[in-house]
Amino acid sequence: MALVIGNWKMHGTSASLAEVGQIIDGAEAAAKDGMQMVICPPATLLREVSAACRNTKIQTGGQDCHQDPSGAHTGCVSAEMLADAGASYCVIGHSEARERSGDSDRTLSAKVEAVLRTGLVPIFCVGESLEQRQDLRAVEVVTGQLDVVADKADQVIVAYEPIWAIGTGLTPKEDDIAEMHKAMRDKLGAQPPLLYGGSVKPGNAAEILRIDNVGGALVGGASLVAKDFLAIARSI
Repeated sequence: MALVIGNWKMHGTSASLAEVGQIIDGAEAAAKDGMQMVICPPATLLREVSAACRNTKIQTGGQDCHQDPSGAHTGCVSAEMLADAGASYCVIGHSEARERSGDSDRTLSAKVEAVLRTGLVPIFCVGESLEQRQDLRAVEVVTGQLDVVADKADQVIVAYEPIWAIGTGLTPKEDDIAEMHKAMRDKLGAQPPLLYGGSVKPGNAAEILRIDNVGGALVGGASLVAKDFLAIARSI
């Protein structure tokens, strides 16, 4: 199954629901057989977006969660809350969230378990810094991050996002993407689906999505604009 997942990050208010409507309207034509499109809006919009997407080709997800089902965790959202709001997926380990919260592998493992406990599908993010790539440690770093989900590869989605490419407009060379996705496939076996993320846009999506072992895209800024998100979906 090919996946195109839009991570809206800290963007979107109720006015953005018009863009969601356009995505829904275009999804019937854009989403080919065997493709799943997902929108991960901010938590404030998740219930409304989920309701709008019900009985369409679009599903929804959260952008992170706390590992506990409830508790004195001011400002946090549990996987149970995401499910209650209509989510089917949850992003775990995005580099921006890792940097903000300093999550260890142990914490990320607990978050993955929380998402699975709730019946959602984890979208587990991995990626290297520019310094790690320049030191020729990119594959070592990323495959090491996969240890968190290696024993549950048939229950997760993995998204490779080189940290230095997120929001910068830069993308790795196709050979570098192919090398990393092969290394991840060698580590995890036939499962899970492997996505590429990091400045995916309509102009480069087709080239990226035809690389061996790339089964879809985790899209940032371009997912905020219906015509761009749909164009990426049509590239698969």
